[in-house]
Amino acid sequence: MIQINSSEDFIRLRRIALAAQGLLKNSPFGDGLTGANKAISHIGYVQLDSISVVQRAHHHSLYSRVPNYSPDMLASMLENKAIFEYWAHAAAFLPIADFRFSLLYKHAIKSGQTHWYKNSDRKLMNELLTRIRIDGPLRSRDIKSNKSKSNGWWDWKPAKKALEQLYMEGDLMVSSREGFEKVYELTERVLPADVNLQMPSLAEFAAHILEQQLRCHGLVSIKGLTYLRRNTKLKEAIKTLVNTRSQQGLLEQLQFSNGESYFLPTGAFEQPRVRVSEQLKILSPFDNSVIQRERLKSLFQFNYQLECYVPEAKRQYGYFCLPLLFGDVFIGRMDCKVHRKTAHLEIKSLHLDANELDITRVITAFGDAIIKFIAFQQCNSVSLTQVYPQRLTAVVQNILKSLQ
Repeated sequence: MIQINSSEDFIRLRRIALAAQGLLKNSPFGDGLTGANKAISHIGYVQLDSISVVQRAHHHSLYSRVPNYSPDMLASMLENKAIFEYWAHAAAFLPIADFRFSLLYKHAIKSGQTHWYKNSDRKLMNELLTRIRIDGPLRSRDIKSNKSKSNGWWDWKPAKKALEQLYMEGDLMVSSREGFEKVYELTERVLPADVNLQMPSLAEFAAHILEQQLRCHGLVSIKGLTYLRRNTKLKEAIKTLVNTRSQQGLLEQLQFSNGESYFLPTGAFEQPRVRVSEQLKILSPFDNSVIQRERLKSLFQFNYQLECYVPEAKRQYGYFCLPLLFGDVFIGRMDCKVHRKTAHLEIKSLHLDANELDITRVITAFGDAIIKFIAFQQCNSVSLTQVYPQRLTAVVQNILKSLQ
């Protein structure tokens, strides 16, 4: 067991974690479509989210790792069947190579071991399957009608739920998206012929999760390995597997002074410390690196909460604050909104916690990052309302003015 006590120990761990996430180098996976494919294969998923204050989370997560990424690439990956859409710990795009590991959850829902919607309308589900089989892919809007059922249409709400139930059970897949709207198709007409359809055992699924999480996070906790998964048997299998691999000498345990424990491959902690560049990354609140908030606080001492779910009067930083990563340190957050009609990025507030850093270096890196971020948001202008601490307002405003 390795005791983690010093600041040097935490620097080493932060860099292991960020390197595994592909957030320390400029192009760890390559660029463009090839880089996007490699990135999602490595980090295991990108989370979907409906909030569109800025570019959606699934695009934002790839943008943060892949130079020259554009949103049309993810659509291309889905239509070319390099990825598929399903549920990880949340709605996500996942590598098609991992498809078989979605089968356990689909089977659990279909067999009634767990529920997506209770009291599913099986008759309606069969009618929708028949329609898709005969007429082809179906969008939600295709069933949104006031016509009577006798005319071949259904009430939208029950039909939408039936489509989602079929999707979660595995009879349907998302073949593409039009905007953010799902297009449903029969699974057998979407899946590539060479996809492995063998149902994994619980032990195989546990091994898949552990190996994938070690690959993309570098170090893992028992709790984090099953983040937002409610399967008690899976949690037990994960715990047993970690203990077994530790006893075999394949994993080492890290013990923090507060009692928290993490595991990483044996020998990884003693490897030369990863170098960092002075780049600043503007991350999505749903980025793989920050989505486990307790882990974020434990490893990076960054207490982050997405406040769009918090009543406005109780918000501290803003509706949709984006975490700011400078090198290997989270140094603040930026609340912003894209005004698409005017192609304008409004930075409502910029909060910097850079007291121990050279603020000149931070602001310079922020200027470089915001140029790329403006282009990614398809904007051609930017404004800034508030800066904290306020003494930095003039220097940040000057940086932004120089960009326009």
